[in-house]
Amino acid sequence: MKILVINAGSSSLKYQLINMETEEVIAKGGCERIGIDGGKLTHKAHGETFVVEQDLPDHTAAISLVLNELVDKKAGVIQSMDEIDAVGHRVVASGETFTETTLVTDETMKELEPLSELAPLHNPAAILGINACRAIMPNKKMAMVFDTSFHATMPPYAYLYGIDYDDYKKYKVRKYGFHGTSHKYVSQAAAEYLKKDIKDLKIVTCHLGNGSSISAVKGGKCIDTSMGFTPLAGVPMGTRSGDIDVAAVEFLCNKKGMTFAEGMNYLNKKSGMLGVSGVSSDFRDLCAAADGGNERAQLALDMFAYDCKKYVGAYMAALGGLDVIVFTAGVGENTPSVREGVCDGLEAFGVKLDKAKNVYKNDGAIHDLSAADSKVRILVIPTNEELVIARETAALL
Repeated sequence: MKILVINAGSSSLKYQLINMETEEVIAKGGCERIGIDGGKLTHKAHGETFVVEQDLPDHTAAISLVLNELVDKKAGVIQSMDEIDAVGHRVVASGETFTETTLVTDETMKELEPLSELAPLHNPAAILGINACRAIMPNKKMAMVFDTSFHATMPPYAYLYGIDYDDYKKYKVRKYGFHGTSHKYVSQAAAEYLKKDIKDLKIVTCHLGNGSSISAVKGGKCIDTSMGFTPLAGVPMGTRSGDIDVAAVEFLCNKKGMTFAEGMNYLNKKSGMLGVSGVSSDFRDLCAAADGGNERAQLALDMFAYDCKKYVGAYMAALGGLDVIVFTAGVGENTPSVREGVCDGLEAFGVKLDKAKNVYKNDGAIHDLSAADSKVRILVIPTNEELVIARETAALL
């Protein structure tokens, strides 16, 4: 079985074609500048990179170009589209409407439309991608795989906010969480690596990147996560503020003469590591600046590690203990100082990082950073969200 995985953005589209018998990525790539002059497709297959530059007026044109490249005599990896058994689409927000991977039908698409208000930057793009694929491949079975569905197992006391319960029921304002496919993949991979039944493990998964979230996973099921109604909540991120007193938002808006919409833009795009450091939202730039003596860059890194550590500690309590901490995503996989900062001070709870093991070249493999006497295993596991989408799609079909 071959599954095509599609991750559509508002002006971009990423894809992978995966052979499910071996779980090998046969081809992958992405389209840029959809709907903007200067469109480009970058396609990787056979160990080579192929670039096609042409305008892509919409997502349908982008999908058509991807499919043409997959069957191209030189760059292609299949003889015809008949070899594609199904398509799995990444969708960010499911609300309470969908709690698991769902088949794409006319009815489910109608149910998906209203959920765009929960993820206005992501869901509309996913809908464009799905509709484009359906227009070109009307007879292919397709699945929607949601970032939020892994968190659907959270109990009400973990996902509810302290607002009028009737308002929750009417407007569905609650914690949903995000990065679910990543948290699911690395928690399962941790159990496999440790040769343990995941049902017996208490895991904290730290998906740390430009967007970051931390989850408590008990017996393979999420019981709590740091992001909330939107991806703005939780730890401070590249440009997002993370958790903040709502009254402080009103105060800032009044002082800076911002509308609420402008205030939300400020919190989402001008805050976090960028806002605190004044240097960059990129952790590589922050580490370089901090090493050079930039105090604000160091402060931003210290804030990030401290907030992550607080979530790890809180989830240790929620889980009733801890067996494994997993670091993943761009920052989690590539920034030793962050991992050290998160683990530092948790020795009393059985978390002991081997600082020598913590410094290594990222080779795409799983690394165990635990000290010999650490009661909690500390792992770095490269995430693979596309493989989860392919697996979920194959399982559904």
